[in-house]
Amino acid sequence: MMRRRVLYVPGYDPLPPRRYRELYRREGAAQAEISGYTLLQRERRDPTGFGWAAGIGDSHAEFEVLVWSDIVNASMGQSIPATYLQLLQTAWAYIGSGALWRLMRLRRGPVIAALYPIAVLLAQAAIALALGGVLLWLMPWWAGLPLAGLTVWAVLRWWRRLDGRIFAYYLMHDYAFTALQGGAYPQALSARIDGFAQRIGALSPQDWDEVLVVGHSSGAYVAISALARLAREGRLGDHVSLLTLGHVVPMASFLPGAAQLRADLHDLAQADPDWVDVTAPGDACCFALCDPVAVSGSTPAGGGGPKVVSAAFRQTLSPEKQRSLRGRWFRLHFQYLCAFDRPGDYDYFQITAGPLRLGERFAHRGHSPGRIARPVNRWRHG
Repeated sequence: MMRRRVLYVPGYDPLPPRRYRELYRREGAAQAEISGYTLLQRERRDPTGFGWAAGIGDSHAEFEVLVWSDIVNASMGQSIPATYLQLLQTAWAYIGSGALWRLMRLRRGPVIAALYPIAVLLAQAAIALALGGVLLWLMPWWAGLPLAGLTVWAVLRWWRRLDGRIFAYYLMHDYAFTALQGGAYPQALSARIDGFAQRIGALSPQDWDEVLVVGHSSGAYVAISALARLAREGRLGDHVSLLTLGHVVPMASFLPGAAQLRADLHDLAQADPDWVDVTAPGDACCFALCDPVAVSGSTPAGGGGPKVVSAAFRQTLSPEKQRSLRGRWFRLHFQYLCAFDRPGDYDYFQITAGPLRLGERFAHRGHSPGRIARPVNRWRHG
């Protein structure tokens, strides 16, 4: 019987962790029906934190979400003027450091995604100012000026209320959170990563055959840093595996202040745990097939790093499914946690609740064709 503990690290997400439980239950049932196995919901034995339990056959897996949504929410509580100030600071962080041009040499998709909130916020401001300018042109300045100011503010607030559909403010806060300290971890997040490391380190091989840490999106580099801290302390056991999904590591590691993350990439690669990195070229929000260690210039002298695997959306999703997801780039970024109607080697539910450890499941696989492993980063470890 496989006993697995899964610790899931979300990306920059302000929503409570229960969304991941419901997503797992819904998509897991769909994948089980498609693939012809039974995924059972089971009782948790370790009630620590928020989570759930599941299993395929005799396997038993208990899930725990490592929560940092409170830090995300605190970083998103910005006024409209403060958000526009963040826009200028974030743009300068990437342009002034030269990171933007180097990121474009890797993948243009995530760079365009990063430019999206800047373009949309500037367009919103331009529309608001244009409407205010029309009022000033039509009215005497002494009457039109206050009305124009109120109009500009009202239009900007209206755009802000629509952000649940547009995501411009959300994405701006996301990139600003990474960039405003030049890629260095904010103190609150660094302390939380310490806590995550201690939580992972407390799970022993006597209780669990595998401790599987899963990091999605920006949660990938949070997971990397937590495991690197254990590796430096000599506490990263052979029972610990890492699965990174849809990573955006270069968005942080290519900034000059991200020396700690670059060191973490180096030290974790040197420790050489079972580590599989899954991305897909169809996901415009990730750095698809980019080895996060290698492209960041953090490869140890003896080599090391993840096995880079493509989720290959064009092969693992039917044409009908691809059409239904066309233009829904945010939903595609979460596809790694969802059911595939033409599944290949990658099956999130078999990986997390099935009988094989991560390393065993991918032992037959090499890197996917198209892997990018050239060191593009200007700022290198060491």
